[in-house]
Amino acid sequence: MEKRAFGKTGMNVSVLGFGGAEIGFQQVDGSTVSKLLNSALDAGLNVIDTAECYVDSEEKIGTAVAGRRDDFYLFTKCGHKGSYDVDAWDKDSITASIDQSLKRLRTDRVDLVQLHSCSEEILRQGDVIEALQQAKQAGKTRFIGYSGDSAAAVYAINTGAFDALQTSLNIADQEAVDLLLPLARAKQMGVIVKRPVANAAWKEKSYPDYFYIQTYWKRLQDLKYDFIKGNLSAEVAHALRFTLMNDGVHTAIVGTTQPNRWQQNAHEVAKGPLSKAEYDSIRSRWKEVVAADWVGQN
Repeated sequence: MEKRAFGKTGMNVSVLGFGGAEIGFQQVDGSTVSKLLNSALDAGLNVIDTAECYVDSEEKIGTAVAGRRDDFYLFTKCGHKGSYDVDAWDKDSITASIDQSLKRLRTDRVDLVQLHSCSEEILRQGDVIEALQQAKQAGKTRFIGYSGDSAAAVYAINTGAFDALQTSLNIADQEAVDLLLPLARAKQMGVIVKRPVANAAWKEKSYPDYFYIQTYWKRLQDLKYDFIKGNLSAEVAHALRFTLMNDGVHTAIVGTTQPNRWQQNAHEVAKGPLSKAEYDSIRSRWKEVVAADWVGQN
């Protein structure tokens, strides 16, 4: 598995990481999580990303791989209280959240704690950034980051306070290519891409009930990429390789509930980047179709 230097942190991260949302939200049993994560670690995975609000994702990860803590980089997020819909943007809540995450993950430190999509207004108040900085000083996390998109992410990058940025980038969400990646490169930040395959939203033949993929589904109806022809596995691989080609991206976190799915994706990534013509075709189509409200999706 190819590894990339994660900005100025000194970490070398696998280009394909693991996102822990689905194992929480889809109530995957512990034995399946253990098989999934341990087999992926054996195959070259070294980035696991989760969050306080992904139901019991942190507990499942802690149970499954705490005994292999030195084999991977562990990232989590804070800013919500049990649910993404319940904000907890104050200094005491951030500190309590980090302490709770350490207990759930069965470790005394993580490699990265990220603010989970808080607004620019909250960032400007400074308390949440100070809470992360104090956690770093206390040795609870090695580095601190911001997870988010658009104008709030621009502000976060420009503060110079963060070591890493997590943001959306995929065939249906390309704002970050021009807006955020150049700024992050200039600050030597590590960059994690969430939603790197646009949640494969195009697989739905009609408007999906699940709100999380509705925006991407609608965009893809307009984009009509010529590589989407009915072979989902090949299309996902094409989309993932596109995402990883963007200058400044270090790791793309893909969630799954299925053991061996990470290895299948890794096999596709190992084929290397798309051709320049294939990459340029996706970028050109985006620029032709993009609407003013097609901003990065949290």
